[in-house]
Amino acid sequence: MAYDDLRDFIRALEKNNELKRIPFEVDPKLEITEFADRSVKGGGPALLFEKPKGSKYPLLINSFASMKRMEIALQVDSVDSVAKRIAEYLEMRMPEGLLNKLKMLPKLAEMGAFFPKIVSKGACQEVVKRDGFSLYDFPVLTCWPDDGGPYITLPMVFTKNPENGKRNCGMYRMQVYDERTTGMHWQTHKQGAEHYRRRFADGQTRMDVSVAIGADPATMYSAILPLPPDLDEMMIAGFLRGSPVEMVKCQTNDIEVPANAEIVLEGYVELGEQRREGPFGDHTGYYSLADDYPVFHVTCVTHRKDPIYATTIVGPPPMEDFYMGKAIERIFLPLMRMQLPEVRDMCMPAEGIFHNIMLVSIRKSYPGHARKVMNAIWGLGQAMFTKVIIVVDEDVDVQNVSEVAWRALNNIDPERDIQFTMGPIDSLDHASRLVNYGSKMGVDATKKWPGEGFTRDWPDVLKMAPDVKKRVDELWKKAGL
Repeated sequence: MAYDDLRDFIRALEKNNELKRIPFEVDPKLEITEFADRSVKGGGPALLFEKPKGSKYPLLINSFASMKRMEIALQVDSVDSVAKRIAEYLEMRMPEGLLNKLKMLPKLAEMGAFFPKIVSKGACQEVVKRDGFSLYDFPVLTCWPDDGGPYITLPMVFTKNPENGKRNCGMYRMQVYDERTTGMHWQTHKQGAEHYRRRFADGQTRMDVSVAIGADPATMYSAILPLPPDLDEMMIAGFLRGSPVEMVKCQTNDIEVPANAEIVLEGYVELGEQRREGPFGDHTGYYSLADDYPVFHVTCVTHRKDPIYATTIVGPPPMEDFYMGKAIERIFLPLMRMQLPEVRDMCMPAEGIFHNIMLVSIRKSYPGHARKVMNAIWGLGQAMFTKVIIVVDEDVDVQNVSEVAWRALNNIDPERDIQFTMGPIDSLDHASRLVNYGSKMGVDATKKWPGEGFTRDWPDVLKMAPDVKKRVDELWKKAGL
């Protein structure tokens, strides 16, 4: 059964000894960040702060901060099982013959069950405040000492494509400027920013935006997924949770939000209005610099009678976002293999903070194959931001970073096997020569073939003889080792 809401998820975490309640007062300004950072790096539990200083609302953090918690969130034994489900649907074809078509009906009906369901009311609107509200009522974190202010860090930001009305849900940090305004950190490559530009180009002066905070875990998680434009994140949430997401129309604009959300901020951005946002201690482990971004004006706040504020922090890896990203890596591998069937596996190490490095193993079939794969990955959605791609042969375990480093450093002739290209760069990359534009590096660490100009024999990797290993297994036990 899908989780009903955030508190249902909290109960599951608690049942699995993956949550610790903090019953005493802790300050959302820096102190909760330090708590959360120590917990995730020490393999500790999710944290529910019952008395955040200055707020009457409890705060949940680190709810996704381990692979175990990701499995609980997605209600699976392994996130690879989600990838398997995706692969089954991607491979589904309408069979020949009436009987075979009838056998497909349950699967087709299941697909239809993923689509969001509009309902007339939801728990997120138990309390409606059009006046007399303040964003400071909530325990919004000031995460790091030099941050520009407090930041909402786990929002589901809903906008609509002005051309076709299709919904988008993204997760963009929101600096709280005052009681009723925030920044809207729409990086130029994100879909929210595209909606903003299209509406601006149409000559309109205002764009409706609604922000939901806290929901069932699959719905929250769907906001960060690297989906194609106009593919509804709420439909994917329905797929992940095995049940449609119930959506309710907002009180003051024409946007729907998850009915089970804890808190909803309704409002708008004025097209062309921008304000200095940042600095912000980012997932790179560095402060992202201050820059100008759109301003979100909150006109109405709705919430449950007893809302729980869900949040996260980012910073030097590994943090909670690493585990969320690791699940994306596993879940979306089948999609990459649809485009690149030669790919056997991929890994984005914690130290690469998503866009800095990708390790890929391939079944090499022809000279230059590794370079073909690099260029193809740079053309795949948000994978275009990958600064370094290292391609190895299929017998290399890319989940073992030490093995990849050993193989790659032994296999490359730097001048021959490294290529550079120019293209879009993540907005948070502080080292690029220009904002949003810079260079990328591909490393071909596969065995080189004669067709690639290698004229010697490639040496074999050292391996002990199987019969020796078997005999020593017995002797090892006899020695008590």
